[in-house]
Amino acid sequence: MVRALALLLAQLVTAPIVSETVETGDRRPIDLATFECHDISRSTVLQRVCYDRAQHDLVVATGGFYARYCGVAAETVDHLLGAPSMGQFFNRHIRREAAGTRYDCSA
Repeated sequence: MVRALALLLAQLVTAPIVSETVETGDRRPIDLATFECHDISRSTVLQRVCYDRAQHDLVVATGGFYARYCGVAAETVDHLLGAPSMGQFFNRHIRREAAGTRYDCSA
């Protein structure tokens, strides 16, 4: 048992680190290497929230699909993560239908 555990740990240490890439609804791949990601279990709307503080980029998984929002302030993401209802906060302040082109990444 100890030998198997030691072998498993050795394999993990020597395994190459591979960054995760997700694809948004418009089929654009995003490398999440610079993002801090949170798997969300307390929301029926959001499954995952990833944020790059340096670039102010937010990637959100809703309904099994990823969407990217650019120019999102860190305070907004902090409010999202701490909101009593993350889904309501997201729908009112960030989602494209509510924010319009405010967080559009094509600019």
